[in-house]
Amino acid sequence: MAEIDKYLMMMVEHGASDLHFCSGCKPMFRKDGSIVRLRDDEVNPQRAKTMLYEIMPKRNEDEYNQTDDTDFAYELTGYGRYRVNVFTDHRGPCGIFRLIPSSVLTLEQLQLPEGVKRFCTLIKGLVLVTGPTGSGKSTTLAAMLDHVNKNRDEHIITIEDPVEFVHQNHRCLVNQREVHTHTDSFKAALRAALREDPDIVLVGEMRDLETTHIAIETAETGHLVFGTLHTTTAVSTVDRLIDQFPPDQQQQIRIMLAATLKGVVAQNLLKKRGGGRVAALEVLIVNQAVSMLIREGKSSQIMSIMQTARKEGMTLLNQELTRLVKAGVVDPEEAYMKCADKPDLVKNLEAIGISFSPPPY
Repeated sequence: MAEIDKYLMMMVEHGASDLHFCSGCKPMFRKDGSIVRLRDDEVNPQRAKTMLYEIMPKRNEDEYNQTDDTDFAYELTGYGRYRVNVFTDHRGPCGIFRLIPSSVLTLEQLQLPEGVKRFCTLIKGLVLVTGPTGSGKSTTLAAMLDHVNKNRDEHIITIEDPVEFVHQNHRCLVNQREVHTHTDSFKAALRAALREDPDIVLVGEMRDLETTHIAIETAETGHLVFGTLHTTTAVSTVDRLIDQFPPDQQQQIRIMLAATLKGVVAQNLLKKRGGGRVAALEVLIVNQAVSMLIREGKSSQIMSIMQTARKEGMTLLNQELTRLVKAGVVDPEEAYMKCADKPDLVKNLEAIGISFSPPPY
């Protein structure tokens, strides 16, 4: 048993999502979105280096020695997998461990809306799950893939950095590839996937222009592609995809995106009253009207369609935040911190009789 394992076990026992093990600091957990210091002594640089090197694969050790930064996955039997980033700061070596539960939660357990479930029935197209780091994108995507895996007879290829949730073969054949371990890059694996007879491809992160372009082309050629971006709203996701490309290519990308994009799930995690966290989801379902706006470069008008298309399964983030506040699940202050259009949220809260004075900053 590695020395760091006792902290990783404690994470599970205390319901923490992250361990921060940094030189010159006490070990810390992130629990319910807040940082909590443990009662241990401060970690000195030599102890941090010894404990982190003990579990670091040789390839990552070489990378860390060269760049002072590396990512890998670590598995602890009976507790789960951990996504690990090791880096150096002004105090010395640091390790951040994100817990990936050993069992995949279902769509029902996560209480995801019906619109998200409908994305799992698509034959082709591009579906994006977006949100800031730590917003639960991986958990939502894992639930969606698990639903496909148990209800369809398909071939799924995932490209991740690193592999997080491990999917067993149920009705589907699932091949999971890890960047830098099984392939050089997202774009290399995505190009290769087209020769590997996939039905569904998961791109763990569309982090560069070429990967984004290949993902759109893959969806255009008749595959279902799931991907992630670090955008906060559905409309900003559409703009971000297009703005990645040079101006002379943007009209072509708009046409391709109008034909391939099927939906966007933009999510945030909020602190619940009484402890725990809850996801607030904005869901865009690309219908004919939305597709036309994308093609014509009028993405700013998409929100007005979303406001009136709840029957189709669309939701706006502020509508969900208002619902959660009204139900007493989250405090108005927490919803305000996580929303993009703050004046609109204040107006929504006032409309349901909740008086709220925004902070002065």
